[in-house]
Amino acid sequence: MIYPRIIAHRCGGALAPENTLAGLHLAARLGCRGVEFDVMLAADGVPVLIHDEMLERTTSGRGRVAEMSSAQLGLLDAGSRHHPAFAVEPVPTLAEALRRCAALGLWANVEIKPSAGQDAETGRAVARLAAAASGKLLLSSFSPIALRAAADEAAQLPRAMLVGAIEADWRERIAETQACALHCAARALTTADMEAVRAAGLPLACYTVNRRDDAERLFAMGVCAVFTDRPDLWSAAEM
Repeated sequence: MIYPRIIAHRCGGALAPENTLAGLHLAARLGCRGVEFDVMLAADGVPVLIHDEMLERTTSGRGRVAEMSSAQLGLLDAGSRHHPAFAVEPVPTLAEALRRCAALGLWANVEIKPSAGQDAETGRAVARLAAAASGKLLLSSFSPIALRAAADEAAQLPRAMLVGAIEADWRERIAETQACALHCAARALTTADMEAVRAAGLPLACYTVNRRDDAERLFAMGVCAVFTDRPDLWSAAEM
């Protein structure tokens, strides 16, 4: 599996409201080849782009994402908390985001981020839509249940296991989730971990890396990609 080296975190990083179509457009304008975004289910079972189970931090809404329909979520302002210029940005559906990524030529890391108790349902719904998409993408999740459900729904899609630190049982967890790649926190990665993952023949990507020197150190260790809030620190040719 080939990763873009620089992946815009939550669509556009710190430069646009997170998990929005505006972020995708900004990433493309910067020359990014890859983006990452978070997906959970609305009350009607439609996958939407949002990170938190609660609406307050990033939108004009209040309450739980899982208790509002995708139509209701689409009427919220998901941009003003970043900057008033983005006040018209809605909470997009996964289908909208995948279509936009395909149109912009963006590789997408779709992070399955279930609301509490919805791991399997979210994994299946996300994989079903992703399997029908025309662009290049990867599914990832911290949830083993979501990854296994995604594998059952669309075994052909590449999947990555998300972790904080790489624990001693990582090989067993990779086998359990049928993942083909590993994503971990940059601050937790050791040289020994990197060597073990490379020996297993797995790609390893790190989050969230907001300094060029940190990224270069990780690349020198053998990391294949970094997720960043600052894609503007790299030129299009470097991505």
